[in-house]
Amino acid sequence: MKLLTFCFASLLVVNPLIAQDGKKPFTLAVDVDLVELHVTVMDDKDRTVGGLTKDHFKIFENRVEQPIAVFKHEDIPLSLGLVIDNSRSIEPRKQRLDAAALSFVQQSNPDDETFIVHFDDEVRLTQDFTSKLADLQQALSSSKPFGQTAIYDAVMTAIQQMDKAKHQRHVLLVITDGEDNSSKATLSDVIEALKRDHISVFSVGLLSEFGGQKAEESLIKMAESSGGRAYFPENVDQARSMMEKIARDLREQYTLGYFSSDPNRDGAWRSVRVDVTAPPGFPKKLNANYRRGYYAPGD
Repeated sequence: MKLLTFCFASLLVVNPLIAQDGKKPFTLAVDVDLVELHVTVMDDKDRTVGGLTKDHFKIFENRVEQPIAVFKHEDIPLSLGLVIDNSRSIEPRKQRLDAAALSFVQQSNPDDETFIVHFDDEVRLTQDFTSKLADLQQALSSSKPFGQTAIYDAVMTAIQQMDKAKHQRHVLLVITDGEDNSSKATLSDVIEALKRDHISVFSVGLLSEFGGQKAEESLIKMAESSGGRAYFPENVDQARSMMEKIARDLREQYTLGYFSSDPNRDGAWRSVRVDVTAPPGFPKKLNANYRRGYYAPGD
């Protein structure tokens, strides 16, 4: 599947104008809104597809095609949040899940920055942004499972933490084994915040057969609304493989950007569609999993 994330960049265009009287030049500043998309392309066997060019993509906003102004296929660093279940039920698998989370970081871009949020009855920022694996390892090992499961509050805390991010690409990896039963925030609160802050969620749910359906639906909704993806492994070994795949896929994203043809700064929701055309020699069906829209800037 494909993944596409959005972020806005407000570009300040400064043009020097020479005064007629020979005095110091003055400048005219104009704000231009660039919509930037991060797209992962997959074939029908769920394998990442590289080697595409700008001509193989089309972008539509509210059904109107938008000229592509930016196109790159590079391994771009991102700001990452690990949102990890620390409830009592996770205890038998904690050490192996901690190792899987570290493996995810190791498979990611070495220039990424990462923070950790743990959640049980309460939510804690266990590790602020860092690029040091040893810091992450220490934060993971020092956490002791306890209590219930406040997933939504944890994701809201992670969204707020992203205000300190230094990279434009923002991703959360949510690892849990159960249903939220302790949050003040709701699923709707989380989805709305993710849509407004352009943060992609990848969730890994090691869910039991009892009460797992509601938990699965909530993890899927968070992921799909944000341009991410939900995974449901049957055991910790599968979870580790899926996390490593997420890390590799994130490093294979295409970056596309366009300047919206809609001049209105009304804060309204705009739907976005990305079409990918397979060139000769490529699998005929290419998929894109991406955020389906964004909120326009407002004055």
